[in-house]
Amino acid sequence: MSEPPVSIWRIALVFNRISLSSFGGGLSAWSRRVVVEEQHWMEEAEFLSAMTLCRVLPGANQVNLAIFVGTKLRGVVGAIAASVGLIAIPALLVVVLGAFLLQSRDVPTVHAILRGITAAAVALSFSMAYRTGRACLHSVPAWLLFAAALLAAAVFRISLLPLLAVLAPLAMWWAWPRPAVS
Repeated sequence: MSEPPVSIWRIALVFNRISLSSFGGGLSAWSRRVVVEEQHWMEEAEFLSAMTLCRVLPGANQVNLAIFVGTKLRGVVGAIAASVGLIAIPALLVVVLGAFLLQSRDVPTVHAILRGITAAAVALSFSMAYRTGRACLHSVPAWLLFAAALLAAAVFRISLLPLLAVLAPLAMWWAWPRPAVS
């Protein structure tokens, strides 16, 4: 017997929790944790494929992911619920916090708080990279592609489009299924 569909309200609340839990950064890590580990709406491989697709498509990665997951769960209405859940309250908070920061931009304590938030966001990003790497990097070619992308982006500051133009075809060639040789 199949499970009843996930309610629209639940989709919106879950994506709202994702956005509020990772306020300041680290959305990919929280999205993976909630969608894969807690809600079991996707398997690890499906999430990684969806996240990769969402990063290549135009627009904000996490909004794209919310639309992807919402559509998978409940179609267009699910996509709208996930997007609104992801964006509505954080957008309001950004407006309120922006007004506060304009009023207190010269206060050293505010700068210290923002540095702490930045450190937490960086840590969440490293956590996501570690978990994703553990799930995907099981061969020498995968590690070489990962190292090339990391060096190109972090050290040589190559932008995304040229990086994808070179590494994406290599990754697709490597991952393409080949017939078994008898």
